Amino acid sequence: MWIVALAIAPSVLMTVYTGWNERQNAIAAAQENLQRLTRLAAVNEAQSINSARQLLMDLSDVPDLLASTKQCNALMRRALSKNPGYVNLGLIQLNGDVTCSAIPSRTPVNLADRDHFKKAVAERRFVAGGYVFGRVIQKHTINLTYPVIGEDGTVLAVVFAAMDLFNLDRFITGLDLPEGAVLITADADGDIISRRPDPGRWFGRGVSDEMRAHMAQSNPPPAVLTGSDGVPRLHTFAHVGDAETSSYTLTIGIPRHDIVAAAQHDQNIGLITLAVTTALALFATWLIGNVTIVQRVKALVQTAQRIAAGDMNARTGIKYGREEISLLARALDEMAEALQRKDADRDLAEQKLRAADHRKDQFLAMLAHELRNPLAPISAAAQIMKLTSSADARSRQASEIIIRQVAHMASLIDDLIDVARVTRGLVTTEKKPEDIKLIVADAVEQVRPLIKTRRHHLVLDMDGQNAFVLGDHKRLVQIIANVLHNAAKYTPDGGNILLRLSTENDEVVITVSDNGVGISADLLPYVFDLFTQAERTADRSQGGLGIGLALVRSIIELHGGSVTASSDGPGAGSKFVIRLPMLTREVNVAAPELPAPPRAVLAPSALRILIVDDNVDAAKILAMFLEADGHHVMVEHTSRRALERARLEVPDVCLLDIGLPDFDGYELARRLRKQPETSRALLIAVTGYDRKQDLSARAAVFDHYFVKPIDTAKLTELLADFAAPEKHAANSES
Repeated sequence: MWIVALAIAPSVLMTVYTGWNERQNAIAAAQENLQRLTRLAAVNEAQSINSARQLLMDLSDVPDLLASTKQCNALMRRALSKNPGYVNLGLIQLNGDVTCSAIPSRTPVNLADRDHFKKAVAERRFVAGGYVFGRVIQKHTINLTYPVIGEDGTVLAVVFAAMDLFNLDRFITGLDLPEGAVLITADADGDIISRRPDPGRWFGRGVSDEMRAHMAQSNPPPAVLTGSDGVPRLHTFAHVGDAETSSYTLTIGIPRHDIVAAAQHDQNIGLITLAVTTALALFATWLIGNVTIVQRVKALVQTAQRIAAGDMNARTGIKYGREEISLLARALDEMAEALQRKDADRDLAEQKLRAADHRKDQFLAMLAHELRNPLAPISAAAQIMKLTSSADARSRQASEIIIRQVAHMASLIDDLIDVARVTRGLVTTEKKPEDIKLIVADAVEQVRPLIKTRRHHLVLDMDGQNAFVLGDHKRLVQIIANVLHNAAKYTPDGGNILLRLSTENDEVVITVSDNGVGISADLLPYVFDLFTQAERTADRSQGGLGIGLALVRSIIELHGGSVTASSDGPGAGSKFVIRLPMLTREVNVAAPELPAPPRAVLAPSALRILIVDDNVDAAKILAMFLEADGHHVMVEHTSRRALERARLEVPDVCLLDIGLPDFDGYELARRLRKQPETSRALLIAVTGYDRKQDLSARAAVFDHYFVKPIDTAKLTELLADFAAPEKHAANSES
């Protein structure tokens, strides 16, 4: 269709040019004819002026003119009667008084202020004045004056004639003007003294500023001017007579549309014919091209777009032939089939990966739970050994070893839980302004036992300026402790570790460097990936799962910070740099509470304690520990039995496992709260499940929450507080 349009374009351009040229020729011809007509009208009006001049010249030579007023008036009346085109004739003295007039005036008339009078006296010649509305005769006129010159050549008076403006056009009444044309004659001030059609309504009105500017020129060029009726007209101009005759200018204007109407009509016919021809050609082109090319190309495009959008079932639907579009359609369909097969294989692989990842997360959560169950009785048993074997040093030492290793295993289990939560997007932070120095101090305190055991030299370089960050205190302590723990683990005994705290611009920078085993170049890009570890060596007694640094990066990013690692290679040590956004505004952070001094271990008052756990060994060893601490302990392994026993024996404290066989610990706690006997009991949740259930536990009716293996020191302190005389008495009374 573009080709057809381009082929027809020259004809269109030629038609437009021809029409434009014809319009210009029509305008030029009309302009020439109009100029001729305007000059003819100006010559005819000049005849009226010249006849008036001849009349005044004749009157100036009559002897009675300067005789008595009576004789002069009679002369003027006779002259006016013989020249009906005038409305008055008279004589003006040099002081401007009209002393003689064909039309008598009841009051004295003085014309000394009239320009035509002053010019006639000063220039001693005939003068045609401007538009005047007669004071005596009350008509639209122009005053024509001629000086009366004595024998000695002096001006004795001025004879005047007031010409009726309707008489001015008596020589052009037969002039044939085109329809819609206007003829205007204006004086030197631009006031209209002649107009066709409807002259009477326009006498004395001023022409437009644009027309006056053209009339003021000595040889005005033709111009298109818009009249008061809003019609644009082509005007030509001509002066009425020579400079000695008048200062009047005549113009004739004809509607511009009428000039080009014929040429425009011919051009429109040509353009319509050409448009019809073009439309038929384009329609034929579209009809043929749409079937053979366009629709098939659209099918190809739509198929490609559907494939790009992921619809691998898309096909062109084009019947294959031997032309180029058919070959392209065949290739596109074959490509779609190949992509569909690959997409199906990818979807299957992705489903398998998701399933495997889900199973991995479930496995980690369940593994942590299952590992905590045996750790709980082991930890409790070690505590009992420590309490009951104070005389046997080896037994006490063995129990301390068990307690330390259980704590290490609990730490590994916590890491497993944390990484499971990270992969499922369940990690949340409770951010508030924190003093970074206090966070570093807490992290160092956590790692100090390992550093002391391996005899490392830890140097702290803390910037003197206080710096605050917006973060979760517990999580920030965890990541700094992980990095320090990593440095201590990978540095041989007696090594050097440097922790530097500084500020750069709007960031807090924590740098941990060591002189340990270093990181190889091939491992460095993946050091923060999950389950990434360097090759295990004999001096790495601490072991690990390769998830600590992955947790560091995830938690740092949750705080809007970054962490990087660098090393010069194996044996050259390593450096970790943590950057956190610094709070630039001043913050008021309450001074941390100093830990209360350790109070003397007092034997707590005996409490009635109900333990509910389906793990028999865990329940039994926890009961043994609590009994050794002086409490009366009851043990049940199902929720229903626990409810019945609680109703009968009314325990003060209930330690409830969450995963019970009949109904879970949450429901058991709610039912215990509803029983009058146990509504005020201290309910403690004991579970090995993921910490994401903390909120769920608190939202139930538990007073406290412990994760297996139970921290026996915290449990002992909690029971001692609850068993304090004033609290226990209040609980018993309630």
